[in-house]
Amino acid sequence: MSGRHTGEQHHHTVEGTDPQLYVEVHEPETDAGLRPVLLLHGFSSSTKLNWQDTGWLAALLDAGRRVITVDLPGHGRSGAPEDMDSYSPSRIRADLLQVAFDASVRPLRDGDPASGLDVIGYSLGSRLAWEFGATQPELVHRLVLGGPNIADPLAAFDLVAAQRYLADGTPIADESTAALLKMALGLPSNNIFALLSLVEAIKGEPFDPAEAVPHMPMLLVAGDKDGRAATMPELAELGAKTGALVEQLLIPGRNHSNVITSRAFKQAATEFLGV
Repeated sequence: MSGRHTGEQHHHTVEGTDPQLYVEVHEPETDAGLRPVLLLHGFSSSTKLNWQDTGWLAALLDAGRRVITVDLPGHGRSGAPEDMDSYSPSRIRADLLQVAFDASVRPLRDGDPASGLDVIGYSLGSRLAWEFGATQPELVHRLVLGGPNIADPLAAFDLVAAQRYLADGTPIADESTAALLKMALGLPSNNIFALLSLVEAIKGEPFDPAEAVPHMPMLLVAGDKDGRAATMPELAELGAKTGALVEQLLIPGRNHSNVITSRAFKQAATEFLGV
């Protein structure tokens, strides 16, 4: 299908189980002849909230980019599989690889600017993008990581406290857990039990950025009011040690929640990926 805001939903099976991911491929009116861009949203969000409502999708389409969007398990319009394996980061990365193949993404090839894939991730999506780039170097051309963190706050989430709160309203002592759960409960489209399954799966596969480091060029972006941004230079250093080109950008006056709406962020990312 063609047109600026049209998309095709792809269903696929990976390792014998349907992950129930809602995927759209958006075609620009005028194609710039560059590789597609895969967008990965944050925890307790969706394609609509992270990328459509904030103007990212329109900006990338205006730049002539073909865009692939995915709602993570239990988020947005995706389903909530019962098997825990569907929520593990490694399984999600395998599903993303299948999504890319379904969208006819081809391995990188010298002299072919339409080959490969660019990836933009935000918050949890930046963790997934980092690992996807590290494990798929033959496919990923460049990475843009928004609100990145060297440690995954979901790994420290107090699952027992969250379950007690949902059962009988027992207050949650840990501020981060309370804030994340409140955010998750604030969106009617979220399946809260699926999100807790995702948290449990993440605890089983905690983020270790030094274990596998992307070698492709990366742009790391955070708001200067984002407490998590303090670890961004550590990620940049890991990338630089591999010889990768790594750029960092702090957006004035923005925090972890609202940096995604920044026009400067969109412009920097579009320019960084426009090669």
